[in-house]
Amino acid sequence: MTTGKEATLHQRILSDIEGQIVSGAWPPGHRIPFEMDLAEQYDCSRMTVNKVLTQLARAGLIERRKRSGSFVTHPQAQSAVLEIHDIKSEVLSLNLPYSHKLTKLVKRNGRAEDARRLQYVGSLPVLEITCIHYAGPRPFCVEDRVINLDAVPEAADADFATLPPGPWLINQVPWSTAEHQIRAIAAESDAAANLDVQKGTACLVVERRTWSAAGPITHVRLTYPGDRHSLVARFTPSS
Repeated sequence: MTTGKEATLHQRILSDIEGQIVSGAWPPGHRIPFEMDLAEQYDCSRMTVNKVLTQLARAGLIERRKRSGSFVTHPQAQSAVLEIHDIKSEVLSLNLPYSHKLTKLVKRNGRAEDARRLQYVGSLPVLEITCIHYAGPRPFCVEDRVINLDAVPEAADADFATLPPGPWLINQVPWSTAEHQIRAIAAESDAAANLDVQKGTACLVVERRTWSAAGPITHVRLTYPGDRHSLVARFTPSS
């Protein structure tokens, strides 16, 4: 059985190594310190270190080689990449003032819908957030988000009325994987009211999940009026 102290140490080692990789301090091909060295550094058993490295390998962040050690993996080529942009930067690029309004903040136990959104099996505490982002006086988009509080417990005490959850999360916790889904919808009553458009107006929805080696971090649904937003991806031919 894993004790609370062991679980906390496991998370600390995991976060430290993941942070070095995601920040670029340990680039692709970098050799991770050997298990015995990490065990000595953190004053723990090699079994604890082994579990951390196994979790990082399953997340695709490192590659473990027999008799050679563990190495930071080289990123896999993608046909196109959609970056995580800051909504405030998008608005300012239009030469319009940015603001946001927090309309919902609820800490609760996860439901089946949250498990689907986070792609998580089981139950976990979540923070449910709704924000309206403005470009000048007009709504720019509506943000509906759930945050896994097991992965980011600090979110429960964050002041999202001052700083939106998107940039707060980027500054708070490193993510290793992201997934985007883009689709068109006809605005339902709530979305239409928040965006100040007619019910049934064509809208663009961008859904994004992010993970770290420790599991899912957040799922966000961004809804934009269809006539006010477009997505552009620039890419080059694969070699």
